[in-house]
Amino acid sequence: MTSHHFSIEFFPPKSFEASERLRDVRQRLGSLSPEYFSVTQGAGGSERTGHHDLAVEIHQDGLSVAPHVTCIGTSRSMIREQIMEYRALGIRHLVALRGDLPKQAITPGDFSYANELVEFVRSETGDWFHIIVAAYPETHPQAKSPQDDLDNFVRKVHAGSDAAITQYFYNPDAYFHFADNVQRAGVDVPVIAGIMPVTNYASLARFSDACGAEIPRWIRLKLESYGDDLDSIRKFGLDVVTQQCERLLDGGAPGFHFYSLNQAAPVEALLERLQASGYRA
Repeated sequence: MTSHHFSIEFFPPKSFEASERLRDVRQRLGSLSPEYFSVTQGAGGSERTGHHDLAVEIHQDGLSVAPHVTCIGTSRSMIREQIMEYRALGIRHLVALRGDLPKQAITPGDFSYANELVEFVRSETGDWFHIIVAAYPETHPQAKSPQDDLDNFVRKVHAGSDAAITQYFYNPDAYFHFADNVQRAGVDVPVIAGIMPVTNYASLARFSDACGAEIPRWIRLKLESYGDDLDSIRKFGLDVVTQQCERLLDGGAPGFHFYSLNQAAPVEALLERLQASGYRA
């Protein structure tokens, strides 16, 4: 059976207690041997210290890490310092992003788009880093059009990207349509499907509305019908996301990137279900 990629995303904890919890989560999920753990940055590069410290800690634990590097509002010297430190430590993966615009005003910086960041990292470090970029099967919320969004993605790949991770989605057809368009554009990099476990409907709906990820109406209505019954929400969510992953694998998706929300149990449950149905990481 063909083996597939899987990786897991964390965000920097905001307290000592959250850091301790995340160490336990990391140990549990690390035992599953993901290809890497990615570590997010906040809008405009905020949480830079927490992001850096978490990425370094994961690496020093002997686990593969892919720190997010966001370029909006930064300078070439800032990015150079960041990536050269990661290189000196022996970190081999980066997730290269434009980054979200923060609510407060920032100076424009030296970079406007992620493809410029990818080009810069390649010019500074050659082939040292495995560079991963973002993809949007349902179109980036700030894109002028789906075609414009696809053109942006192609530019990032041509700039030197090795792979892509998608925004999470619950409609596999959107992923397949995007993957077909990428192929037709002559781009040949793995497009890893971003997977968000369903654990809390209210926060998921709020976040999805903000980032442009569609929750299909039938799923929304079913989740809404459970009210505050978190156990039923999680059971239904596990069924839906497992079926989504199985369909993605059947359709040729090369693997998954799990948005863990710094929790172990939802990712463990999903992988257990998938392995029972023949998935091999």
